[in-house]
Amino acid sequence: MNSKSMPYEDDLHVWLQDAGNAAEYINAAIEDGDREVFLLSLRDVAKARGGMTTVAEKAQLGRESLYKMLSKRGNPEFKSIASVLHGMGLRLTVEPESKLAA
Repeated sequence: MNSKSMPYEDDLHVWLQDAGNAAEYINAAIEDGDREVFLLSLRDVAKARGGMTTVAEKAQLGRESLYKMLSKRGNPEFKSIASVLHGMGLRLTVEPESKLAA
C-alpha cells in the first residue's frame, strides 16, 4: 500500500476506475454544492483513471496546471473542467431534477 494514501483511498481508486462509478462520484460532489468537494472529486477520479500526468496529457494541459486547477484554492474555468473530464473519459451533462420537471 502507498504510504501516502489513506486506507480507503486504494479501494476508492479501484472503484473509480469504472466510468459509471466515477460519474456518480462527481455528480454527488456537484450536488453537495461545495467547490472544494467538487475539486477533490476531480482529483480522486484523475488519480484513479490514469494519474494526473495521464489526465493532463489527454486534456492537453500541463501537469502543473492540472494540479493547480484542482487544488483546494483552484478556480478552474468551465472550458478547463470540460477538458479535464474529457481527459478522464467523462463528460458534463445536465438533467432535470425530477421527472416532474421534464
